[in-house]
Amino acid sequence: MQLADLTETQIIDRILDGEKFLYELLVRRFNPCLYKIGRSYHYNHEDTQDLMQDTFIDAYKNLDKFERRSGFKTWIIRIMMNNCYHKKNKFGFKNEFSQDLRENSIPMFSNPDNDGNKIVHNRELTHIIEEALMKIPFDYRMVFSLREINGLSVNETSELLHITESNVKVRLNRAKALLRARIEKEYAATELFEFNLIYCDAIVENVMKKIYDC
Repeated sequence: MQLADLTETQIIDRILDGEKFLYELLVRRFNPCLYKIGRSYHYNHEDTQDLMQDTFIDAYKNLDKFERRSGFKTWIIRIMMNNCYHKKNKFGFKNEFSQDLRENSIPMFSNPDNDGNKIVHNRELTHIIEEALMKIPFDYRMVFSLREINGLSVNETSELLHITESNVKVRLNRAKALLRARIEKEYAATELFEFNLIYCDAIVENVMKKIYDC
């Protein structure tokens, strides 16, 4: 089996058995995801990179505490969100209620002609796209980021944000309503805040240096 084909569980088991170098696979695999989380918190590129490095180091130091009741992706996103929260020193949500809790099973920016597993790296984002998302209230922006951009389920999003699944659906619908008219026809959700591979290499190098010092 090729290293790239290993599951997160297999990688973690081997890291815990002493193969530290395999942690690079996890860093590369989840770099884009954590970048999108940090940017969704309104952090700039540099601050987001710092938070990502802190998150990867925190995850490594606590790898033996990963209980595997949820996926590694959910676990490391939770660590990233905690780090973002502590840096910004504010985190609050209001309960929301709606008679309409329906949620489309089709992602907002789905395109039947696109392969959902492939991320377009070469298309440049315009300032209009980023600014549009940043104008959405934080509560809605985070649900949108977790569900539409990072592909988490309603249940996973609910657990990460400590809100009900109904609240998740309400917030996602409202976020979609605010964004749909301006960007639906031009961009795929996975392209928002895309993490360039050049930056990915830098994060990997910095994280792995600290890992070997642990």
